[in-house]
Amino acid sequence: MTLPKRIASLMLLLSLSLPALAMNLNEAMSELGNAKANGLVGEMPNGYLGVVKSAGEADAITKLINQARANEYQKLAQQNGIQKTDVEAIAGKKAIEKTPAGQYIQLNGKWIKK
Repeated sequence: MTLPKRIASLMLLLSLSLPALAMNLNEAMSELGNAKANGLVGEMPNGYLGVVKSAGEADAITKLINQARANEYQKLAQQNGIQKTDVEAIAGKKAIEKTPAGQYIQLNGKWIKK
């Protein structure tokens, strides 16, 4: 095999394997409990997760779950004829209320253990 063909084959192989390395939403949901328990992510008043301590998969978990939440908030807002920001605020309040003691929530822009 010639060098250009080897390079092309290697690039194809890498492009096929890279998506497998990325975390998907189901994996993020599975890891969320551990990330919260380990103090890596917490709930914010705006209805989204925030990174408390950037370690492990905290950033990926937060990004994927927040994207899913944003989509769901938009659907709920449209179904109920209200603003997305109202849905976010309600969801944030509920998420903070449901957060168990020892996990992080954001209040007044600061992370605190509940």
